[in-house]
Amino acid sequence: MKVHQIQVGNMQNFSYIIEDDDTNEAIIVDPSWDLVELELIIQKNNLKIKYIVNTHHHFDHTLGNEAMVESTNSPIIQHEYSELKHDISVKDGDSIDFGNSKLKVLHTPGHSKDSICLIGDGKLFSGDTLFVGNCGRIDLPGGSAKELYHSLFDVLYSLDDNLIMYPGHNYGHSNMSTIGEEKTTNMIMQKRTEQQFMEMMG
Repeated sequence: MKVHQIQVGNMQNFSYIIEDDDTNEAIIVDPSWDLVELELIIQKNNLKIKYIVNTHHHFDHTLGNEAMVESTNSPIIQHEYSELKHDISVKDGDSIDFGNSKLKVLHTPGHSKDSICLIGDGKLFSGDTLFVGNCGRIDLPGGSAKELYHSLFDVLYSLDDNLIMYPGHNYGHSNMSTIGEEKTTNMIMQKRTEQQFMEMMG
């Protein structure tokens, strides 16, 4: 699985094109601004986009949906809790297949009710659930410190330390990390009780 990571817009968002190694099928994750950059990668690598996937419904991750649908004719995948327009709903444990590649959906609410991460081929696309050195904010509608605590510690913390993590924003000291690195260095990922976590998150 080949990952094209593209920083877009003025909120340091990452859009991703994830390409199957064996075929020319690919998916786009969180198309937002600077869609020309995405188009160039698609053309240069002669990619057939199978799906557009959003890690959650916030505008800075979905702004480019309609334009990319028009250009690629691909359906939009979002979590079943999303209230935005989409073609295919997914839930925890579902998989998104393209070419010979497969990404499993992890439902990780907290930043928003419909937040998902995608995992496969030694990679984790963490959206706004977990950043390098931080986590997504919880003060927007649908945000919940309690839900985020369980997403981080019941779901992400137990994943393989060697997983390469690709976040939804470039907010850290590097543009990617590993789960093991985040467990060691990210203060958000230090073990604490739910109550302590909620107090820390304000």
